[in-house]
Amino acid sequence: MREPPGVPSNSPDVDAYRCVVTKRDLRSFTDRPIEEPVLLKILHAGRMAGSSRNRQPWHFVVIRERSRLRELATFGRFAHHVATAAAAIALVTEDAGAAFDAGRCAQNIMLAAWSWGIASCPATMHQGSEAKAFLSIPPDRTLVIVISLGYPHPRGRGAIERAALRILASRGRRPLASMLSWERYGMSSLPMAP
Repeated sequence: MREPPGVPSNSPDVDAYRCVVTKRDLRSFTDRPIEEPVLLKILHAGRMAGSSRNRQPWHFVVIRERSRLRELATFGRFAHHVATAAAAIALVTEDAGAAFDAGRCAQNIMLAAWSWGIASCPATMHQGSEAKAFLSIPPDRTLVIVISLGYPHPRGRGAIERAALRILASRGRRPLASMLSWERYGMSSLPMAP
């Protein structure tokens, strides 16, 4: 099977920079399951994320049963991709104050997946309390995000995804210069060294 353009090789030795700059949120997956050793490595990458005071405030709920993936997808307005994923990881934290740490953890998961040629996309569960109940998450825990995982479909993006991209394509990525200051906010050019 030929890989879509920009997909890194299925090697764990993919260059980190290349992995970061080629990773895109993809929502169209094949039916191929993710091998358990690879899934465990992806979860391990999430576990290894840094956290404030090394609290490691996360817990992972992995969903692989198709019927459960379909039902989980109903709790998010834009979570249709969860239904067709090979797996989904619900990222749960001890409290809502761990949002930055959870983001670091989620990014590790998605980049590790991409290094194995596995696409991902985060999904907000807009009906959070229902999603928490469905996943048996205790009330004192926070469901931060659900990450869908799967091998990218060789046809590329699905119809809904293509339509959304047509609308958003004109935005593209902002140039680095538009979001960069040197030494002080608003200093757009690098000051001369003394």
